[in-house]
Amino acid sequence: MLQRTAVAMSGGVDSSAAALLLQREGRELLGLTLRLFHSGGTDSAPADAAAVSRQLGFPHHTLDMCREFQAEVIEPFIADYEAGRTPNPCVRCNRAIKFGALLQKAAELGCSQLATGHYAQTEYDAGLDRWLLRKAARPDKDQSYVLAMLTQEQLSRALFPLGELSKEEVRALAREAGLTSAGKGDSQDICFIPDGDYGSFIRRHTGRDYPSGPYLDGSGAVLGQHTGIIDYTVGQRRGLGVSSSGGRLYVKELRPGENAVVLSSNDALFARTLTAGRLNLIACPRLEGPVRLLAKVRYRMAEQPCIVEQTGGDTIRLTFDQPQRAVTPGQTVVLYDGDLVVGGAVIDRSIPD
Repeated sequence: MLQRTAVAMSGGVDSSAAALLLQREGRELLGLTLRLFHSGGTDSAPADAAAVSRQLGFPHHTLDMCREFQAEVIEPFIADYEAGRTPNPCVRCNRAIKFGALLQKAAELGCSQLATGHYAQTEYDAGLDRWLLRKAARPDKDQSYVLAMLTQEQLSRALFPLGELSKEEVRALAREAGLTSAGKGDSQDICFIPDGDYGSFIRRHTGRDYPSGPYLDGSGAVLGQHTGIIDYTVGQRRGLGVSSSGGRLYVKELRPGENAVVLSSNDALFARTLTAGRLNLIACPRLEGPVRLLAKVRYRMAEQPCIVEQTGGDTIRLTFDQPQRAVTPGQTVVLYDGDLVVGGAVIDRSIPD
């Protein structure tokens, strides 16, 4: 019998299939489900996860981490929007909550490792003495992007049993085992804002008023009035409420100090170069000299060739071969070498050519 393993269970098919595969390896399992926010009784995850755990015959606990989630995910999310940045809360949650607070709790409950239903792969490189993170075998489901800020300690204790499987294979596995979660749909991108209305969520949560201010063009001329800085992100077109004889307008820049939103044509949204901070390197301790890699600046995009230079202890400057649209401050840029995740960083700004 292998040592006890915790499984982070959402009640969905992915985490259920991960538990099934680990059980078939002969592992002793403990199912753990997080309660991260107060949903008014509409969150079925704890009950669904408990049902799967009972089916498979291992114990299950629901852990209340609302306070930790509030401090580590929701408050930084709001602060970023107020500062004119567009964060990725899933990336932060994976590092601070799932492989942070939850991993610590799993250890307190006697578990040496934590498994999740993410589609990614890890391995230990003895020559480098480092844990490596690789993309899933099936690119269409790869989730390495949202795991790119995990530390060496976190990766050393992480298990991703689904890394070599397709979603169809996972569902078939769950159906064949008769799991109650086999037909359950995929989860929302941002779990605590299921309707996708970030501005309304922030207003409700803070109770603050976010005043209107000017829409500006590139020369500083006023084009109209926006509804509050938190309602916008770089590249946005919908909901602007202004028009131009020169064609469609998009959000190019947010200036919270002036409470201004700068608009431009779509062509003006493209840039080749960005700077980023809070660098987390996985494949190496430091980038030596300019390095040719691949990178992407949002979850749903193909990696693009680029040159990356580490400019400080946790900062980089990255230049793509081709201009990229809407490089957005606050988003995560993830660096790849083939299927190997080199690391991730948080975008500070794009630099016009």
